[in-house]
Amino acid sequence: PTRETLDTSDRELARLFVEMFQPVGGEHISVMFNDEDLADAAKKRWKDGGAACRIANIGKRSKSKVKRGMGGGNKKKKKAVGFAAKMNEEVGNNSNSGPFQLPEGTEVAIFVAPGPKELLVVERICSEVGMDTLVLLLNARLDKIENFGTDSAKTLFMDNFEPVFQLKSAPQDAAPGCLLYRAYPNDWVMARKPKAGQPKPVFEQAQRPTSEECRQEYDKIEIGDMEKSVEGVLENVASWFS
Repeated sequence: PTRETLDTSDRELARLFVEMFQPVGGEHISVMFNDEDLADAAKKRWKDGGAACRIANIGKRSKSKVKRGMGGGNKKKKKAVGFAAKMNEEVGNNSNSGPFQLPEGTEVAIFVAPGPKELLVVERICSEVGMDTLVLLLNARLDKIENFGTDSAKTLFMDNFEPVFQLKSAPQDAAPGCLLYRAYPNDWVMARKPKAGQPKPVFEQAQRPTSEECRQEYDKIEIGDMEKSVEGVLENVASWFS
């Protein structure tokens, strides 16, 4: 999928969540995008409908607006900083008013597809609002983030946040052809996708399965004779066209 397709998917998923939380009141729902262009697109597309909320951006300004506002002069050499400090510097001030703050009265805060830089802002906000505000991360794709900046941030997002819905590939080196699925409050399920038919559950448990647990359960799979014969036929047919 293209970047535009992913942005559209993320935005429309956010809209569904905004509509779901409408009973708390649009003035108490805040949706944060990673840059100004994405936030502006949501404002235009959501203005007519049932997605009342407050929309903000916590990252980059619009490229066109930044270009128009650029001035001349010599550039100062930046001081070398660490990974976390550099990301804080990039997203800590997106306006002249200082570090990003949630709009006052926010009860539901939805962060759309936050990356490593935005997660540092989310971590700070979580420590500030405590349990008074529901914080949701939509399509955060945490498993693709290699560096969270700090150990505390990694613990917060990987251990403390509760996955509400997830459908992804299981570790393919441990369980090839398998999927992991979880819909809160149900257990995590690993399912094997045969070459014909629906995915078949392999095992389920309350905690997110580790790669080793996936491997162990995958090794226990017994494929019936009927399924083996069907897969054998499909492989033969596929070989005709290869």
